[in-house]
Amino acid sequence: MKKIMITLATSAILATSNAAKIQDTKSLVVYYSQTGVTETVAKLIQEKTHADIEAIIAENPYDGDFNATIQRSMKEREAGIECKIKPLHKDISKYDTIYIGYPIWYGTYAPPVATFVKNINAEGKVIIPFCTFGSGGLETSIADLKKNLKNTTILDGYGIRTARIDKASAEINFFFETLNGTAPKRPEFSEQKPVKQEEKAIFQQACGNYPMPLGSPVSVGSRTINKTIEYKFTAETISPDGTPTTSTIYVVKEPNETPEFTKVVR
Repeated sequence: MKKIMITLATSAILATSNAAKIQDTKSLVVYYSQTGVTETVAKLIQEKTHADIEAIIAENPYDGDFNATIQRSMKEREAGIECKIKPLHKDISKYDTIYIGYPIWYGTYAPPVATFVKNINAEGKVIIPFCTFGSGGLETSIADLKKNLKNTTILDGYGIRTARIDKASAEINFFFETLNGTAPKRPEFSEQKPVKQEEKAIFQQACGNYPMPLGSPVSVGSRTINKTIEYKFTAETISPDGTPTTSTIYVVKEPNETPEFTKVVR
C-alpha cells in the first residue's frame, strides 16, 4: 500500500490521551454532502468505526453547480439567512463520540453544518471533524468548531482534497492509527531553504492546473517516507484585499507519479 501524506495534525500526546475516550464508546457519524464526496469519506469512517451514521439534509437543497452554490450561499450569508435543515432521526444525547463531516465553503464548514452545530448540545462529548475541500480549510473549520462547541473535546481531525478522494481509504487507516497512538513516527520536515529550479518545477506540476492562483514558492522543506517525497512550500501571494501574504502549500511526490498538492494553509 502506498504511503501518502495525509492532512492530519493530531500530535502523539493528544492522540494517546484521547484514544481511550473514543474506544468502546457509542459513536455517530453525521455529515453534510452536496456532491457525494464528503459522503464517501463519511461511509469509510463508518465502516472503520461501525458507528451509526446520518446525513444532514438542507430543507432547500443546494443543488446547483459550484458557481450557483457559491452565489446562493454568499447572498444568504450577507443577508443573515440561516440554512434550515431537516430534523435528525438520531438522538445526539445518546452518543459519546461524534464525527462531524462537511465540505469547506469560504474556509469553514458549509452552512447546513453551521446550523447543525448551532443547535446541538454536545457538552462533554468527543468531536472528531472530517472534511473535503478544494485547497484547504481543515484548520480554520476546527477553530470555528472550538468557538461554537464549548465544553467538548475537539480533536484535530482529517481532511482531503476532493481531487484526491481516491486516496481517502489509505489515509483514513493512518488517521485512526494516529488517533489510537499506533501510527509509526514520521520524520520532521527539513529546514526551509530557497527553492531550486527543480523544486519550482515540482510546485508548478502540482499546483499549475488549480483554478485559483496559489502564489510563487520562495522556500521549501522536505522529508522522505518509503520513497515518497513530501514537500512543504512557503509561497508568496496576494490576499483578496490586495495585501501581500504567504501561505504554506504541501505537495506529495510518489514514485512514478505526478506531484499533487494536498492542502494549503493560509
